[in-house]
Amino acid sequence: MVSAVFHSPLEHAPATPATAITNIANNAQTASAAAAKASKPTRSSTPARAARDWTALSRTFWLAVLPPALGLGLLVGLWALVSASTGRSIPTPYETWLQAVEVFSNPFYRNGPNDQGVGWNVLASLQRVAVGFGLAAVVGIPAGFAIGRFAFLSRMFNPLISLLRPVSPLAWLPIGLLVFKGANPAAIWTIFICSIWPMVINTAVGVQRVPQDYLNVARVLNLSEWKVLTKILFPSVLPYMLTGVRLAVGTAWLVIVAAEMLTGGVGIGFWVWDEWNNLNVKNIIIAIFVIGIVGLLLEAALVKLATAFTFEEVRT
Repeated sequence: MVSAVFHSPLEHAPATPATAITNIANNAQTASAAAAKASKPTRSSTPARAARDWTALSRTFWLAVLPPALGLGLLVGLWALVSASTGRSIPTPYETWLQAVEVFSNPFYRNGPNDQGVGWNVLASLQRVAVGFGLAAVVGIPAGFAIGRFAFLSRMFNPLISLLRPVSPLAWLPIGLLVFKGANPAAIWTIFICSIWPMVINTAVGVQRVPQDYLNVARVLNLSEWKVLTKILFPSVLPYMLTGVRLAVGTAWLVIVAAEMLTGGVGIGFWVWDEWNNLNVKNIIIAIFVIGIVGLLLEAALVKLATAFTFEEVRT
């Protein structure tokens, strides 16, 4: 059975040119209006986006500021509680703050060789740390590369490092006084011998953890030892070496305070001991904060230095 479907002739009649042009123009206007509507931001979306951005910014700010502020507030609260419980033999935070304002109003005065401002004492300590730490870096980092690179040197020096590293820093001070016949070189010697171990150990560990495939390729290519050191070992070892440097500078700053308490002269450690002899507890607490802030600044400076000199491949 065959069924036929009939359509009106108008349905299949070709459109006239005028009708086609009108249809194209109408379609273009509709498309442009839809695009403009889609690209135009609504009034309700802009304030909502601004509110979300402000919420995210404030959240980031409070997460960065609030925890340190709470920790500092907890410290001050415990300090005030201890001061009240000891009959104020330990000064209160407010009394110490007033004393700190007076101390830092003129930190670079000189009234004699043993009576100088806190600024001169900090600079003297930093000078000793720079000399002792610099000598330790000059000796310790190449020694770490050699010990990590050659198995014979590693077996030779590992027992010596394990023996000498745990020795207390102050145990080295009498040896320095005996050998160098002076308090200043003895303090520098103590910084040197105590800050060299982190750099030697971390550098050697970094060299030993270089993938063996890299060294095999260098052997196949007949690279010189200098090329192996500069092109393969140094980029790979740099993070370990910088970790050793950060640990060493913290140790150096820690040691100089104890060494200066015993050797005397000018320095932040001597200033603490001198204020104890004068029974000036406020200045001792101020010195504790100064020592901590200077150590924090040294740590931050080394982090910036490490970021600046780290290769992009190591950083990622």
